[in-house]
Amino acid sequence: MTKEIIKIEDLKREFIMGTETVHALRGISFSIKEGEFVTIMGSSGSGKSTMLNILGCLDQPTSGIYEIDGVRVKDLSRNELATIRNEKIGFIFQSYNLLARTSALENVELPLLYNSKVSTQERRERAIKALDMVGLSDRMDHTPSQLSGGQQQRVAIARSLVNNPVMILADEATGNLDTRTSYEIMSLFQDLNKQGITITFVTHESDIAKFSNRTVVLKDGKIMQDYNNLNVQSAAEQLAKLPKQED
Repeated sequence: MTKEIIKIEDLKREFIMGTETVHALRGISFSIKEGEFVTIMGSSGSGKSTMLNILGCLDQPTSGIYEIDGVRVKDLSRNELATIRNEKIGFIFQSYNLLARTSALENVELPLLYNSKVSTQERRERAIKALDMVGLSDRMDHTPSQLSGGQQQRVAIARSLVNNPVMILADEATGNLDTRTSYEIMSLFQDLNKQGITITFVTHESDIAKFSNRTVVLKDGKIMQDYNNLNVQSAAEQLAKLPKQED
């Protein structure tokens, strides 16, 4: 039996806007197992941003069950939620969210600063290992302004890995990148997934979903489709087919 990392049952999220109630999620149920690479897709207004916020413990559902790694989220205090975000989830954002005046290494160390169980030396060693995993061991001392967009996103991915989370949660992680760099980043995600890392990738781009093992499509707050991708494409192969860049 593969372990369930995410378990969602009859999840609803409603917002009161003036006199109206907006039903952002209308009774959604699905689970994500350890080692899966799942794309959650949907256009604007589909509910995917609300879903992302709930998955990331940034928001609570109005009703229904959300469990991550066996922990039921509904009854947790703010501090307990913060601990889950820090220790169980590795976040990757479209805008990288790196500290501008801080080196790549220090940016990657950040999540561990809040973990009192990790010594200064271990923090540094884990950050170096994470940067090595994303192919940036030669850029550790560079600040974000000295790195390309793709390299900045790699630093963000390294930062998401440093706490050994049960799941990486990526929000439009290729949204600001050109096609070549997007394929490079998706190739990296595929490599990480092969190492057993569970990835949930939220996007509105259908061509990104073809690199994942499973796609969940949201529309109007409901799951319209949930299917396994039988023909998963290799991002590295797609990258190799692109015309060579001129120097």
